[in-house]
Amino acid sequence: MLGCKPATTPIDQKFKLVGCKPATTPIDQKFKLGAEAGEPDDHDRYQRLVGRLIYLSHTRPDISFAVSMVSRYMHDPRKGHIDAVYHILRYMKSTPGKGLIFRKSGHMSIEGYCNFDWASCADDRRSTSGYCIFIGGNLVSWKSNKQSVVARSTAEAEYRAMALGVAELL
Repeated sequence: MLGCKPATTPIDQKFKLVGCKPATTPIDQKFKLGAEAGEPDDHDRYQRLVGRLIYLSHTRPDISFAVSMVSRYMHDPRKGHIDAVYHILRYMKSTPGKGLIFRKSGHMSIEGYCNFDWASCADDRRSTSGYCIFIGGNLVSWKSNKQSVVARSTAEAEYRAMALGVAELL
């Protein structure tokens, strides 16, 4: 698979990723996933892969957005979707030390950040918004999901993302 060498770690044994070209980002920004992204792929294998990534995203917020993108196609995976999943796995292989680390700091200030991607879903044109909340410099809450309605403008999508982030801060 993907021209890789034999596996040595549990994830590598399962998905044969030793020696693969590492990825620097969890998902390629230029790659737009859609419902018709190539030929149909193995449904069970795709669900197992994405299920494991969902589990890992609880401690790896850096992959949560990418995992949410590929999990949209659990019901009908295509070749382009499985390629995106393998890209996430190659990213994880190149960043083994990433994860949540809590450090003691001298302050308990609360910071929140939010962002959005206007009309990012090619299938229904809904925007994706997300936020992350820090207390004392430590990440304690984050979320990335599709907005419930189609935003008519970038300002509306941004307002919805800010409202989501402020609600979590409160």
